Amino acid sequence: MNYFYLVVAILFEVIATTALKQTEGFTRLVPSLVSIAGYSLAFYFLSLPLRTMPVGVVYAIWCGFGIIFITAIGWVWFRQVLDLPALAGMGLIMAGVIVINLWSKTIVH
Repeated sequence: MNYFYLVVAILFEVIATTALKQTEGFTRLVPSLVSIAGYSLAFYFLSLPLRTMPVGVVYAIWCGFGIIFITAIGWVWFRQVLDLPALAGMGLIMAGVIVINLWSKTIVH
């Protein structure tokens, strides 16, 4: 269940961050409410795997996937341009998450 909760936390964080761009400094009500609710739910679901998994590992996975998904949304939805260094950096982030999940002995499965 830890990974299920982590996936849910990541999804809520991505929704909240996407809405955050639309808040225009929290001057627009609906995106602001979506952002606040999304972050609240993201942190709740993020707290669940922390009961049995190391905080550094959980946070690395959460951040890594969140960064990749938000970057993809920015690229597709907001038409933000990604250059080669940005793409290389995303690849390194994903490589780090994969290394942690495949070979780290600190993860409790």
